[in-house]
Amino acid sequence: MKRNFYQFIVILSLLFSQITNAQTVKVAGTILDSETKQPLAGASVVVKGNLSGTISNATGNFGININTPASLVISLVGYEKQEVKINNNSSITVSLKTASEQLDQVVISASRVEENILRSPVSIEKMDIRGVQQTPSANYYDGLVNMKSVDMVTSSLTYKQINTRGFNSTGNSRFLQLVDGVDNQPSGLGFAMGNLFGPHDIDVESVELIPGAASALYGPVAFNGMLYTRTKNPFDYQGLSIQTKFGVNHINDGTGLGAKPVYDMAIRYAKSFNNRLAFKLNASYLTGTDWYANNYTDIDPNTPAANRGPNNPGRNAVNIYGDEVAQTLPNIGRVSRTGYEEKDLATYGVYSLKLNGAIHYRITDKIEAIYQGNFNQGTAQYTGSNRFVINDFKFIQHRLEVKGSNFYVRAYSNQELSTNSYNSRALGQLINRLWVKDLNGNTVAPNVADATWFQRYAAAFNGTISGVTLKDPTAARAFADQGRILPGTAEFDADKEQLIKTRGLGGAGILSKCSLRHVEGMYDLSSLLHVFSLQVGGNYRKYNLDTGGTLLDDLNKKLTNDEFGMFAQASKSLFKDMLKLTVSGRYDKNQNFDGRFTPRASAVFSPGENHHFRASYQTGFRNPTISDQYIKLNVGPIIILGGVPVNSVGLNAYENSFTSASVSAFASAFAAQVQQGTPFPQAVANNKDKLVKSNVPYIKSEKVKSYEVGYKGIVGKKLLIDVNYYFSEYTDFIINTVVIRPTANVLLPDGKINPDAAAEILNGKTQAFQLYTNAADKVSIQGVSTGLTYSLPKNYRVSANATWIDFNLRDANANNIPAFNTPTWKTNLTLSNARLTEKLGFSVAWHWQNAFDWYGTFTELRPGRISAYSLLDAQVSYRVPSLKTTVKLGASNLTNHYVVQAFGSPSVGGLYYVSLNFDQLFR
Repeated sequence: MKRNFYQFIVILSLLFSQITNAQTVKVAGTILDSETKQPLAGASVVVKGNLSGTISNATGNFGININTPASLVISLVGYEKQEVKINNNSSITVSLKTASEQLDQVVISASRVEENILRSPVSIEKMDIRGVQQTPSANYYDGLVNMKSVDMVTSSLTYKQINTRGFNSTGNSRFLQLVDGVDNQPSGLGFAMGNLFGPHDIDVESVELIPGAASALYGPVAFNGMLYTRTKNPFDYQGLSIQTKFGVNHINDGTGLGAKPVYDMAIRYAKSFNNRLAFKLNASYLTGTDWYANNYTDIDPNTPAANRGPNNPGRNAVNIYGDEVAQTLPNIGRVSRTGYEEKDLATYGVYSLKLNGAIHYRITDKIEAIYQGNFNQGTAQYTGSNRFVINDFKFIQHRLEVKGSNFYVRAYSNQELSTNSYNSRALGQLINRLWVKDLNGNTVAPNVADATWFQRYAAAFNGTISGVTLKDPTAARAFADQGRILPGTAEFDADKEQLIKTRGLGGAGILSKCSLRHVEGMYDLSSLLHVFSLQVGGNYRKYNLDTGGTLLDDLNKKLTNDEFGMFAQASKSLFKDMLKLTVSGRYDKNQNFDGRFTPRASAVFSPGENHHFRASYQTGFRNPTISDQYIKLNVGPIIILGGVPVNSVGLNAYENSFTSASVSAFASAFAAQVQQGTPFPQAVANNKDKLVKSNVPYIKSEKVKSYEVGYKGIVGKKLLIDVNYYFSEYTDFIINTVVIRPTANVLLPDGKINPDAAAEILNGKTQAFQLYTNAADKVSIQGVSTGLTYSLPKNYRVSANATWIDFNLRDANANNIPAFNTPTWKTNLTLSNARLTEKLGFSVAWHWQNAFDWYGTFTELRPGRISAYSLLDAQVSYRVPSLKTTVKLGASNLTNHYVVQAFGSPSVGGLYYVSLNFDQLFR
């Protein structure tokens, strides 16, 4: 297969190589600053339409061989791009103007081809290299929160998740993240871990963000939007760059543990040889103490709100684990086990190691081949159905690509290796089952530990234990807790380590060695057609699943999943380029689901050079994640079962089961009649018709249709205005439902309820299943986002944006709809000046959002309030040009107001840092 792939690359190279008889001229030139007349080093000089180019040296000079006639494109960060036509002239001087703000940037991801951001057919945001360098946040990824429509959730110091346009979550499988075209999601997790496994700032060139459905061009994961990050090409960004950053967090966090250091170090080296071969190497390491999840609010659903609190015997605190195990004891009431605080179970020493290397070879002036390899390893906390420690998680990527000016072919692989990750909540519960003693003082087996603990509590509370005060819940708990393994002891640490190493129901460990292989390509036929622009492309992806049977049904068997997609996009400019129409469509097929066609249509009307009105119709879909499809986990009282047919063969759960609600109604009515003296068979016969056969469909894709109108324009060459309104309808949301399966057929041949199946419910001859399926309910959202960017005199820049979003449940059952988890209002305000003086610059960013209720599986979908909050980030930088060095002093959350962004996740305070950047030394 590899040999065939390499042969394919060689054939492509031959196909796209062009032979020319044009005259070759060597051009020498000098690049100057138009104001200071000083030479500019590091300016990029590229032959228009080709990949070939060079860069200016320390004296601003360059030399390049070109085939005339041609045009050279000269660009440098912070300056306006300039195009120079070359005929027979062999010497040129180019003066570049300083660009205080590039309001009409070029973007690629909106249509997969280069276009002016003003004429993009859909909403799109961009952070260029200057934005990356000048962000006041701790890193570029954190700085994305200042873009329109973006919601950000912090689960860990090393893990932040972003989302757009609602239905937010801490593990977002509805949002696509690409880095140099490579999907950045570990396939077993089913979502990208923020930037834990992404590029470091030192190698980021630009970031583009599309809010809303992008499935028509990018497939099923781009359901809520897409983030596309581009790293620096070693031909364009050469030399040695070093960044060292020291920070402090946990200042005045209320724990008394004191401030903690944060270190972030990165190095990059790139070199080009003869403008044909280039390479780059990156290494970075971040380490620090994670934010603490220390919300001890009692949320026990079986205790009236007025009686909850630290003295509630049935207390269930948000970030204490083990106290979820509770019983209602006769004549006593609700009692929970004594749990362990998260800080005693989690791994708060987090880190992120990133190693990256790439080799670029220009086969011809128009074709470039690239190999890139990434090794990532890190630790982070993740708030899902439980709090998980993604511990020493390894993520390995390989990318091989051949690209030209009008095509690319890309193949890549993602491999995850998780052997030390674990479930913090399960860990607390399991430790609690290792030390419980019976009334004779003997340690009992873990499988009876919980029941024995409650027996001890009841005996002490009821006064049958000598020396324990009668009806004293504190004294009863102390007696039941005798022998409890205490945090900080050698015994606790040894048991904790052993349980982390143990996987499956008997331990807290998580194993995943899943991977994916992906190949894709695109060809731009526009230069051949002339009448209209046309791009076509497609991809194939294969998942290889391996959890050792701890999560999926893959023990001693090979479990795979295949999917492919094809797309085409056509565009045409009419009426002297005043109207641009674009139509695109994509067909995707996963082996487990019907094929999906997702169209997109847009129109951009441009009455003037700087005024552009757009309207679009977009569609999107999301295939169930690998876990949604294949999970098969027996957790004792219930089996969690993924929703594809092959996953439930032989279990008869979808085909032969009762709804959980009808089983409860039947059991209650039966019990009432038996209590009144009705014989067992008669009570069954009288109430069996209360049972309802379940009709749970196998899982399928979620769907969205979206309509959008907007305007983007520049007024007076200084003010950029961007406003849009959208309306979206969603259906077929993926949900879970519980069914009860008897061994007998639930229906008789005549379609009536089988009495034998009803009797089995009462005799306990049943199995409960949590099935993955879809809800037919339809909901909608609408929203408006507005942004203003103004370039002031003397290089000042101010930008402001606001987003309003409204969720309409319509007639849907709220239990069938994923949590919206999105504030109605959020605003951002940024003031910056990168050249306050020749050496001094600054940037200040303020973010605010209103309060809302967060629903998550961590709290069993019970709401937790997220208070309104604001964040202030700021940085001031000082450049030393002679040393190519920048010193930056900054702070994220400058006011150090501790905020929680998702209920159950940690409190996030200020991070204060100083960094030293050495950029492109030895260039």
